[in-house]
Amino acid sequence: MNLIDVNTQFKTDDDCLEYWEKLRWPNGPRCTTCGSDKISVITRQSESKNKRKRLFSCLEPSCRQQFSATNGTIFHDSHLPLTKWFTAIALIVDAKKGISAKQLQRHLKVSYGTAWHLAHRIRKAMEENGGSFLTGTVEIDETYIGGKTIRRKDRGKYRSKDAVIGMVERGGRLRLRHLGKGSATARGIAPIVEANVSPDVERIMTDESPIYPYGLPKHQLPKHETINHSREYVRGDVHTNTIESAFSLLKRGIVGSFHKVSIKHLHRYLGEFEYRFNRRKAPGMFEETLRRIAENKLLPYQALIAEVGRG
Repeated sequence: MNLIDVNTQFKTDDDCLEYWEKLRWPNGPRCTTCGSDKISVITRQSESKNKRKRLFSCLEPSCRQQFSATNGTIFHDSHLPLTKWFTAIALIVDAKKGISAKQLQRHLKVSYGTAWHLAHRIRKAMEENGGSFLTGTVEIDETYIGGKTIRRKDRGKYRSKDAVIGMVERGGRLRLRHLGKGSATARGIAPIVEANVSPDVERIMTDESPIYPYGLPKHQLPKHETINHSREYVRGDVHTNTIESAFSLLKRGIVGSFHKVSIKHLHRYLGEFEYRFNRRKAPGMFEETLRRIAENKLLPYQALIAEVGRG
């Protein structure tokens, strides 16, 4: 569903709410407190401080709570209309190189702080933790984010930058993980490779960085093939072009859309690009993101600004 479809289908908050109810409760409403399906519908006839016209009341004698379809989700108690939420989700999931909070501010006509918080709450719903192992042919590489640009020949050139390791299954899924400040090391990549790459992987492709022979599990070393980028970029089907393409999208997003990102929140930006890359050929990303929002924990503003960055 693209932006035109969203603006056509969801012209009012009532349109959004009706769609959201069906998405959250495909088998009918359930109490958000006790889970009972014994529900009555309350429809507000007059305007009130609470703009939600459609409420539900639980008929379970021990509960009797009133609730709406937005209870327990990031839409609950939000001062933003659902139409703006839906527009923001459509913009973020469809932006191949990401969209900045400043752009969202202009499109949605909200404050910068609201746009920034909105974007991070949607990114949290896009995070993918765990999942199945990468199999088949897997490409692994590292890249560096932020810090001061230093000439490549200088020693310690990555000291002020943050390392990101990328792993991609050819024709399949991408994983992006923040390693921390400074150059990537064998000790740093070892647990990440072990947690994401299948022990039964067929082949592993990397460049000739010395961190990989020492960072890969010993039983995977016979499957390890390298490419020397000082002489060639492709040798038959031995290359790291797929992971480098993913890194290119990430870097273009940071330089061209965000201009710079906070390392404190880097894991969430990585999750956003990973999420879109893994669904680049699949329809229904808007609906899936909405469904994830229904199941995701809230991300209060105070918790967001107080977060300790991952490394």
